[in-house]
Amino acid sequence: MNETSQVDWRRTSEGKAQEIERLVAPSLAELGYDIVRVLFGGDRRPRLQLMIERLDGRALDVDDCQAASRAAEALLDVEDPISGGYVLEVSSPGVDRPLTRAADFGKWAGFAAKLELTTPLEGRRRFSGLLLGLAGGAVRLKDETGAEVALPLDQVAKAKLVLTDELLAAYAKRPTAEYPEEGEAEIRPERPAAGKKTPKAKRT
Repeated sequence: MNETSQVDWRRTSEGKAQEIERLVAPSLAELGYDIVRVLFGGDRRPRLQLMIERLDGRALDVDDCQAASRAAEALLDVEDPISGGYVLEVSSPGVDRPLTRAADFGKWAGFAAKLELTTPLEGRRRFSGLLLGLAGGAVRLKDETGAEVALPLDQVAKAKLVLTDELLAAYAKRPTAEYPEEGEAEIRPERPAAGKKTPKAKRT
């Protein structure tokens, strides 16, 4: 993986969620938010989850999630990329957040993480340990044996932080008092299919 590809690496969405991310990301960036992950799925009651964070590094609060929710909802109503009803959820990543962009592996170096690869490395797909950063197109990790391993970035399928006392202490020092847990910030009720009455918004 060359340097440009490494910088551009993202695992923020796929399929329909990727289409939605491309649609809403520019407007959210104008408001000062970056997308951490977009998920869309569910059979009986589809859910669209926009996981975001502030570009200025400050902790996300409920007002932020409401502002992002309104902006995304306006675009989705006009562009209508989803057929049928769905629930829109805008949230912070939470403390044990997913690592979905190349910069995340440097930003959160020094904290415990779990990673899963698309193909086995020396017979293993899953690794956990202390995150050391990103170098040479690989995520560097000190595993549970104390050995340092290099995991190819382009083979990382999933990655997330592990909840530890050190991570909680780091979050406690963030520059705002309120940091909502994942999924608790702003949930809009089911968005109806065309022609149906829109239910009143419920905020959590």
